[in-house]
Amino acid sequence: MDIRKVKKLIELVKDTGVGELEIHEGEESVRISLHTSAVALPQAPAAAVNVSAPALPAAPQPAAAAPAAPAAPQADESEKHMLRSPMVGSIYLAPTPGAKPFIEIGQHVEAGDTLCLIEAMKMFNQIEADRSGKVTARLVENASPVEFDQPLFIIE
Repeated sequence: MDIRKVKKLIELVKDTGVGELEIHEGEESVRISLHTSAVALPQAPAAAVNVSAPALPAAPQPAAAAPAAPAAPQADESEKHMLRSPMVGSIYLAPTPGAKPFIEIGQHVEAGDTLCLIEAMKMFNQIEADRSGKVTARLVENASPVEFDQPLFIIE
């Protein structure tokens, strides 16, 4: 599949607002998702090539910040920050089954600390705290499916 076709498909997904597009041509396939941080390019059956799409991850960030603006008038709500899922996938709260979780409720975290993993398209993506504070609530269960923009943790 030609890279120009892939670029046109990316533009199509962005322009139409379609959440995900997958196309197969013989042994090659491409999957473009507006809600993930990676775009799969044409691949051979045994190997996959992933290219980071800088414009796609930037789109979810304003959406996560927008709900915080209406909550500003209330003093109690302004201290709470809801960390939301940047993608669709399965969430894992520990690095391996049976291991100690990345964080515990009540634990202080710094911006950039890993809070969990989300498996999407057979890739594990580290989800990091986007601000420092105390984790006061975990809103998901281990190994459960999560949706795009679903609340995961509350950080105060």
